[in-house]
Amino acid sequence: MGSAHSVPAEMRELADRTGFTSEQIEHLHRRFKQLSRDQLTIRKENFDSIPDLEFNPIRGKIVHAFFDKRPIEMNMDEEQLDRFRKEKLKFLFHMYDSDHDGKITLQEYRNVVEELLSGNPHLEKDSARSIADGAMLEAASICVGQMGPDQVYEGITFEDFLKMWQGIDIETKMHVRFLNMETIAHCY
Repeated sequence: MGSAHSVPAEMRELADRTGFTSEQIEHLHRRFKQLSRDQLTIRKENFDSIPDLEFNPIRGKIVHAFFDKRPIEMNMDEEQLDRFRKEKLKFLFHMYDSDHDGKITLQEYRNVVEELLSGNPHLEKDSARSIADGAMLEAASICVGQMGPDQVYEGITFEDFLKMWQGIDIETKMHVRFLNMETIAHCY
């Protein structure tokens, strides 16, 4: 009998601490149970059952992001939210900066674009290369401005990357949909 009263109290406490509604917390709990297969933790292999990730060419990098050991703070003020946004962008930056030298070179960017577009049978490798080259030229124009004819853009630094993402709502762009609607219906 005592446990029946503790669940709503626990739910209210979670809602107060996180800012989520009790319905959102219940929904997240159902999704967690489905993904973890009723275990207490989610393991990397649990991500194998997510249809949206199955054919994603950067699947390994996305799954790795969920097991990143950085702490996440709750109840953040504007400064902390800005810091969290920068950390999210830093993670994304490192997905492109494969040699971890602090710059995304044209070749690194080409590799990622080719990887992302590899599943499209209508695009040839040269098309992916052209897309990457065009995007890198655009990055140079945003970050450096007008370049002289002898000037070479060596790559996108993290500061350049921040400039490029300024004004873009990454919170809605960087997410993974864990369940399709049919799966959610089975969780009830």
